[in-house]
Amino acid sequence: MQKPRWKTVGGTLLRVTAVWAVSTLTMLALAGILPDFRLKSDGGDSATRIAITAAIGAGAFGVLSALVWPLLVRALLLMPALVLGLLVFVLNGSMLLIAISLIPDGRGAVEPETAVVVAAVMSAASSATSTFLTVRDDGAYRRRLARLAGRRRRRLGEDGGSEAPPGTVFLQLDGVGHAVLREALRERDNRPAVMPTVARLIRSTHKVTPWRTDWSSQTGASQLGILHGSNEDVPAFRWYEKKSGEVMVSNRPTSAAVLQRRAAARARHDGLLTVDGASRGNLFTGGADQLALVLSVAARRGPHNRSRSGYFAYFADPANATRTAVSFLAEVVREICQSTRAKLRRETPRVKRGGLYPFIRAFATVVERDVVVTAVMGDILSGRTAIYADLVAYDEVAHHSGPRSRDARQVLARLDRSIALIAKVADRAPRDYRIVLLSDHGQSPGETFAGAYGLTLEDLVRVGCGLPVSRRAGRTPSGAEAREAGRAALHRPEKPEVDGDGRCAGVGGAGDTAAVAGGGAPASDPIVLASGNLGLVSFPDVPGRMSREQIDARHPALLRTLADHPGVGFLLVRSEAHGAVVLGAEGAEHRLDTGEVVGASPLTVFGPGAEAAVRRTAHFRNTPDIMVNSGYDPARGTVHAFEEQIGSHGGLGGEQGHPFLLWPAELTPPVAAGEELVGAERVHRVLRRWLEEADGPQVPEKETAATGETYAPGAEALTGAGPAVEEASAAQSPTEVEVPVDTGLPRASDVARTVQDSRWDGAPAAPFTVVRPVVPNKTR
Repeated sequence: MQKPRWKTVGGTLLRVTAVWAVSTLTMLALAGILPDFRLKSDGGDSATRIAITAAIGAGAFGVLSALVWPLLVRALLLMPALVLGLLVFVLNGSMLLIAISLIPDGRGAVEPETAVVVAAVMSAASSATSTFLTVRDDGAYRRRLARLAGRRRRRLGEDGGSEAPPGTVFLQLDGVGHAVLREALRERDNRPAVMPTVARLIRSTHKVTPWRTDWSSQTGASQLGILHGSNEDVPAFRWYEKKSGEVMVSNRPTSAAVLQRRAAARARHDGLLTVDGASRGNLFTGGADQLALVLSVAARRGPHNRSRSGYFAYFADPANATRTAVSFLAEVVREICQSTRAKLRRETPRVKRGGLYPFIRAFATVVERDVVVTAVMGDILSGRTAIYADLVAYDEVAHHSGPRSRDARQVLARLDRSIALIAKVADRAPRDYRIVLLSDHGQSPGETFAGAYGLTLEDLVRVGCGLPVSRRAGRTPSGAEAREAGRAALHRPEKPEVDGDGRCAGVGGAGDTAAVAGGGAPASDPIVLASGNLGLVSFPDVPGRMSREQIDARHPALLRTLADHPGVGFLLVRSEAHGAVVLGAEGAEHRLDTGEVVGASPLTVFGPGAEAAVRRTAHFRNTPDIMVNSGYDPARGTVHAFEEQIGSHGGLGGEQGHPFLLWPAELTPPVAAGEELVGAERVHRVLRRWLEEADGPQVPEKETAATGETYAPGAEALTGAGPAVEEASAAQSPTEVEVPVDTGLPRASDVARTVQDSRWDGAPAAPFTVVRPVVPNKTR
């Protein structure tokens, strides 16, 4: 039965009074402790008078916080997010100064620096009191949810009497492999599980299974495939495109925007979240209209950047900002202490963790987590249908501390608490919610390539080419998602992978020695890029992809120098005679297009599925001249990252290629019994199926420019998929897509490859020998 209105108003007044009383007591206590803060006249006042003065000051501060603070935050919304977070203290202190000035007879006085401390403590105390009373009053909580749901129904013109179908929350735990998750759910030596909330889900309502990534086991490829249904032509985290002469980087806002546009053109839809969706903390939008901390739109400036508005919902409460700022500083101190302890104990493997890294880690594990979790809870309270959020904290810490380190386990425990908080909100939401947890990849441990062998991949390539090796050892930037997210939050310009002199900036180890044709270095210098334990080598002065024969003619020792190195597992090159070829040590070859194997296949040690994964990437348009996968020790599960990371992902080898998918048991299984879930594009189809099973939104398909046919993501390539669409270049608008002049009919070679690659449940890439004519774009 609904509570009478007078009781609702009475409960609200009671909570406001309680918060006011706590704020008054807090102000009195601080006035007694802090020497630069007083609440009495110079001649002295009675205790009653001081209490009245405190009550007036607390009331004025509360009114200013309720009325003025949201306006200030909205006015400062276009400022860098981290700057806004730091300004919280100054703005809050300024409002306290105004509140104190409103006390009659000048009885209140406070120094500006002290006002910042007083305001922060009072905001935290009042917020904690309000939250406690609201949570204790279940009826008030339900009434608030009902009001939010009613507002949303009226806004959308929905029938208030009809019951909405269940919504779905997809929470991506970035970098958490299936094996790491399993270990975090176990109770050991009378100690509780690291992630008790997730453990309870699996014991009661959910099921979990591993899935296998593509060769490029990193967030850019996986999340693009999961959210947009296509990750074709994404060979790694970063790669050089000869057509445009640019280095594409998955976590760079401009590159992410181009990748998202290309994926939408291929998949013929805008993404998983197109209908009533929200994208939080992701690289890509997924087609959602509600955005927060999404890198593909972070390059936008001005009020049109809806992603930045996600900060408003969080920083509108000064207590949130204060709590996050304090936690941010605590996390910086924690990282400094942990890295110092690792150094004193001489733990190995170990990488440098100084410079800006403590702040990048704090941004990922505190600021980004808090803003994303708060945004998700707001989406749930407003009854949004599909929500996808990425929590990057574990991935960032595991890169530098190790996937199974104590530091990483502590982050998992904090993520579990965030999941518990979201689950509690979902239990009280205006509609039912299904919570799906998943990861985009795992992480494989191991000493860096440079640490193990004393030289970088860049050095090794230059030695094989007979080029001088720079004495300056550059470091490859790490902290994939968090580093660029922090840069975007600060409104910092993108750091170019290739500088104005044509040299690669900070990639491939000794990156300052690599050059692009037309720059200051010789045109023959290779570009060497790193993506975890995956290396990419390109010769920019040679148009198109170089063949094995061309590489041997130009640098006879290069391929054997790389393939025979103990830290290299295999190479992928293109042969004019045999097509895609994998090269290993001692002359071993695996000719992927013909199936011939010379000696022992270099792919055997990487397990089942490696051949299909490499073959798929071999025919991408953007595959470099040489792809290098590091060695892999199956006994220890270790790889050698070509970046400064002791927990890495990006290629083949170990747990990096085995993330997890955890779903409510009421939904249909991802795949049939005995099958393996392989590839991010197939995960996308599973998630779409689950949305449809919940009577949720069906992603609208777009018509193709050439035939007017629609593309069904569940259909096979040979059943009306229509012609392939070339990716849009960085200079094109979202609608400027080059459409090949093609009938869309399968070739005999395509049919053979489709049968061979049926485990991928998707369209095979066109063979490298096929050159399709493209209608010229007259606008360029």
